[in-house]
Amino acid sequence: MEPLNERELLFCAYYSRTHSAREAAARAGYRRKPELNGIRLLEKDSVRMEIERLEQKLQTAQEIRDGYRRLAFGPVTDAIRLLFLEEAPSPGQLEEMDLFPIAEIKRPRAGGIEIKFFDRLKALEKLTQMEEQTAQDGALPFYEALEKSAQVLHTEAFSDAE
Repeated sequence: MEPLNERELLFCAYYSRTHSAREAAARAGYRRKPELNGIRLLEKDSVRMEIERLEQKLQTAQEIRDGYRRLAFGPVTDAIRLLFLEEAPSPGQLEEMDLFPIAEIKRPRAGGIEIKFFDRLKALEKLTQMEEQTAQDGALPFYEALEKSAQVLHTEAFSDAE
């Protein structure tokens, strides 16, 4: 399989976010017939593999964001209910409870139950960091695409003049 050039990599990056062959090709610098170029690129195995890799990366990042959102904003009602149960819950009761925000559960020898929750503020901080990083990452390919388009225009202008 042949390595991808910069334009093809840009196409893959834009396509993995938009799922529009025409838009991704146009943003990647394929000015003439972007729809046909996009379709042609999608037929290449190396392009499809890169798009799949990028989409997997985006999906993993989204799953992480979703987990942080659950920690930051999720309910703790099932954990509180667990505190007030008279006796240990059955496995069926435990399966029905949302215990995702719980970091640790202890039963001290003196009796009772201790529940430690994940830190909601830390989850919010991580979410904020991820959103800022996403905004920066999104701006960089756009800037690079603009820069590359300007270079292509410049090159075409000089080749037309000769």
